[in-house]
Amino acid sequence: MTGTAPKSINPGMRVPAGMDAIDPAETGGPEVLRPVRRPVPTPGPGEVLIAVAAAGVNRPDVLQRRGLYPPPTGAPTTLGLEVAGTVAALGEEADTLEHGQPVCALLAGGGYAEYAVAPVAQCLPVPEAMTLVEAAAMPETLFTVWHNLFQRGFAREGETALVHGGTSGIGTMAIALCRLFGVRILVTCGTKAKCRRAEALGAERAIDYRTEDFVAAAKAATGGRGVGIVLDMIGGDYLARNLQCLAEDGRHVSIAVQGGASAELNIAQLMMRRLTLTGSTLRPRSPAFKALLADEIARTVWPFAGEGRLKPVVHATFPLAQAEDAHRLMEAGEHVGKIVLTV
Repeated sequence: MTGTAPKSINPGMRVPAGMDAIDPAETGGPEVLRPVRRPVPTPGPGEVLIAVAAAGVNRPDVLQRRGLYPPPTGAPTTLGLEVAGTVAALGEEADTLEHGQPVCALLAGGGYAEYAVAPVAQCLPVPEAMTLVEAAAMPETLFTVWHNLFQRGFAREGETALVHGGTSGIGTMAIALCRLFGVRILVTCGTKAKCRRAEALGAERAIDYRTEDFVAAAKAATGGRGVGIVLDMIGGDYLARNLQCLAEDGRHVSIAVQGGASAELNIAQLMMRRLTLTGSTLRPRSPAFKALLADEIARTVWPFAGEGRLKPVVHATFPLAQAEDAHRLMEAGEHVGKIVLTV
């Protein structure tokens, strides 16, 4: 990403011309994730340059590496959708932050690098109660879960949500937010050990989808009524089963299609039970939308981070140069919570 010259550089902080980054020239397996030299980006108007301390690893990074999720027009080809670090330079109209201030940020790309540019409106200050590694594991899942479960899904106190992938980054963030906002949460997991971990984190009920019928389990946990919201990242044949889990006036929110992008839908069931189907993808949304989302999170959710009551679950960290190993761990599906690269 390029732009006008930065307004100023943090006194005493030398910003080099080049940096290490994970910007593979071809798609493929984890082995394509080798450090390369790239120019340090320049923040444009309304942007800041962040000296990256840590970068979160997310499922969209894996899809991009495989060639299945290209970055939006104008976004860096370097992988990475979230970082934490310190402000190294300010573009014009970005003086709401200060040089050297610790921040975390949601990006459209460019996070797997020693420096990254972020819109100032998509940055959140890192509180003293949180490390930079923890902060780097927050933005992508926090923005995604808040928008989809609470804004699009209208989750409210006293309701019950069903979230698939209960020990994923999304799942563990959903558990944390539901606990803070009084929403009962049921999750699905692929092993009994993961079910135990999800319940230890605060899920009211974790359902082993390999050995249990999650529809029957969700109905049993709600006295036969069904859940108010389903947050789904599977798609495919899960759609019909998810609708069976919903109570009348329930909401189904799709955020990924790991099990397939097509499904059959009983429209009559949708009508008779007044169900709502919605979904979203965050990465291609406009900076204006993300700025509004960040502002609501800063006011509504981020104070819990300052109190130490909201933190991510960090499963493992890897040096930037070992991004290949981080992706192998993510694809193995054995982690709980987030994987983070340290710079």
